[in-house]
Amino acid sequence: MIEKTFDAPHPVRLDLKVLSADIAVTTVDGTECSVAVSGAERMLEATTVELIGDRLVVEMQRKLFGRWGPQLPGEGLRIRVTLPHGSRADLHFAAGDATLEGTFARAEVHSVSGGIRAAGEILDDVVIKTVSGNARLAKVGGDLTAGGVSGDVVADAVGGSVSAKSVSGSIRIGSVREGQVKVQSVSGDVEIGIAAGSNLDVDASSASGVLSSEVPLSGQPGNTAGPTVKLRGKTVSGDLRLFRAA
Repeated sequence: MIEKTFDAPHPVRLDLKVLSADIAVTTVDGTECSVAVSGAERMLEATTVELIGDRLVVEMQRKLFGRWGPQLPGEGLRIRVTLPHGSRADLHFAAGDATLEGTFARAEVHSVSGGIRAAGEILDDVVIKTVSGNARLAKVGGDLTAGGVSGDVVADAVGGSVSAKSVSGSIRIGSVREGQVKVQSVSGDVEIGIAAGSNLDVDASSASGVLSSEVPLSGQPGNTAGPTVKLRGKTVSGDLRLFRAA
């Protein structure tokens, strides 16, 4: 097992790159960051944990990705990280699941089949790139950029703009207040919640999917004062639904 603690008087950037892992990252009050890694001995021997400036590195040697990776089905690491509130999390992993709890400045996640759940608040931008992993986010303060093949993308609230693309996965944004919302899907369904008091400028189309809106639409520009959501959406067979967020 690897256990390390570092002094961190300021928020840090977690740079995590592993093959397969159960990952939990939590932000806490205090001036330290800690990492605990457990798993098979040869996996641990190939894993480096160090603090370089304000960057906390948890990284597996690349030879494990190439030569050893395909020979280790189901053999992964268990990683637990604590960071000061307001830190950034950059996660790269092929398989497994990752959980973020607390308050983060930004987050970027790249995975193949791994899923991501952010139960706390991410103050600024979020980037999610996955093939089949699902993404479940609570509150994004900035822009959300998400792309996947069959994984679902769900965000309760986004404070900035949204750009999301999927093939068969569904996309659901519970509430967006202003900015640009660009969504594309082939067979996955799309649901976008428009915050109360926000105007809607929409241009959406689908080859065979159903388009519906619970928000009143008009062919003329609205004159109501308030923020505007500019939505551009396209699906092939997936449905696209707009609703008024609670």
